[in-house]
Amino acid sequence: MNAKEATRFAINSFFRLYLLFSLCILFGVGCASSPTATVISPAEIEPPASPTDLAIPLTQPPQQQTVVQTPSATPVPDDPLVPRYYLEAELDYGRHFLLVNQTITLLNPSTQPMAEVLLVVEPNRYPGTFTLRQVTIRDEDLTAKTQWVEVNQLRLPLSHPWQRDERLEISLEYELNLPSPQPNPATRPVPFGYTALQTNLVDWYPFIPPYREGSGWLAHQPGYFGEHLVSEVADYEVVIRIKDPLTIRTTASTDSLGESAAGQLTLAASALATEKDGQSYFSLKKGRSFSWSVSHLYTVTAMQVGDVTVYGYAFPAHPLAGEAALKTTAQALELFQGLFGKYPHSTLSVVEADFLDGMEYDGLVFLSKGFYNLYQGTSTEYLVAIAAHEAAHQWWYALVGNDQALDPWLDEALCTYSEKLFYENVAPEALPWWWTYRIDFYQPSGWINGSIYDYTAFPNAYEAYRNAVYLNGAKFFEELRYTMGEESFFAFLRLYAQTYRHQIATPQGFMDLLADASPQDIEPLLQKYFR
Repeated sequence: MNAKEATRFAINSFFRLYLLFSLCILFGVGCASSPTATVISPAEIEPPASPTDLAIPLTQPPQQQTVVQTPSATPVPDDPLVPRYYLEAELDYGRHFLLVNQTITLLNPSTQPMAEVLLVVEPNRYPGTFTLRQVTIRDEDLTAKTQWVEVNQLRLPLSHPWQRDERLEISLEYELNLPSPQPNPATRPVPFGYTALQTNLVDWYPFIPPYREGSGWLAHQPGYFGEHLVSEVADYEVVIRIKDPLTIRTTASTDSLGESAAGQLTLAASALATEKDGQSYFSLKKGRSFSWSVSHLYTVTAMQVGDVTVYGYAFPAHPLAGEAALKTTAQALELFQGLFGKYPHSTLSVVEADFLDGMEYDGLVFLSKGFYNLYQGTSTEYLVAIAAHEAAHQWWYALVGNDQALDPWLDEALCTYSEKLFYENVAPEALPWWWTYRIDFYQPSGWINGSIYDYTAFPNAYEAYRNAVYLNGAKFFEELRYTMGEESFFAFLRLYAQTYRHQIATPQGFMDLLADASPQDIEPLLQKYFR
């Protein structure tokens, strides 16, 4: 979700509160002194609560409630065709410094020999942050031969062609001097880096973008708003250690539920940790990304949704809002599994963010502390709406990928409409509020299939992008549902999710499935919403 999406939601009384919050943001939660080391041994977690155990009452079901199917658990087998990322990271929390050794192993994605490899390196966008120590391929040091072709793209020329069906291993050593982006109304907030409250490692490692025969590597320059990265799924093995005298508390410990104790750091991640010899080990199969966040302040809660554990990480000032964010995420996970298909991982983390944004990653989502600060204990609030939105991204982005730069409607419009499905099924009394303040207030219009680069010429560029892609996109899906009928519409969404599970969907693929699934003529509807 784009940063300005968060800051512009609050209207009327919410709007005034949000302005007040923006002025006082630095005073919301105090910064504790540097923690000292304590060692917590790994153990099994006591069973967390279910989505119905928390204080926020479930509402009565609506008169026309969506039919939810119960998914079956299916383990994800190892796939030799999936790229593998192995990362060893040592974090100096106090100095905001990360030292990384990384290995990428993958098959040639082309049918032809290749003379070079492209790496997407997002940390290089921030001056003074990324330092490449060494890159080695086939036991050859290629560091001096690398070339930056864009601010976030590094070309690796190969001494010998990368043959078809050949498995290549790329070894990297690099440093990250983490940035501390300051709030600026003229720019979008940056999730990557550190603040006085937390350190966020998102899009923090070099990765191989998808390759398309005939057009090459699928990598984009950053835009002013919206997401621009395109990622294949990969298997991740990650080892994290905190440099002495600091240590970490993860969800592999019995003490992991509740507030951080003095001298503890709490680590939230895209996967569950196991602890050994002072290190945290993570394994994520077929993930779109691996992200983590560390803080000395997190309060940790958990809920169980079938065989998935949902973890909530919130700052101590917001216990009620943290509970609401956790419960909403758990309820959305349960609902969307029935609507779209099985969630592929064993955990999902929802993390309070020290930036004015909501942002999705595979297995982990951020929700701005602005939403927590404004929460009043009802469903007619943006904390609830955006929690449902970010949970939906676990299907529309993480499970079913897309080109977020050129085709953002494929995930953002679907996630915005998924908010409506959440309210329809979980809090129907708040559904009129959602239509009024989330959609209709902005009088959305415009073609929904523009790229993130198509709106820069507009006087209010972000508003035009949001109104078209997010909001008018949600209206499109509502009309599509009405045109197709309930059964055909939800059968189509399940088929779309199943067909492109762990793949990268395209607008053409979406439309081809839709044409086959719809019993009605939808051409007039497509002409209304699509350029």
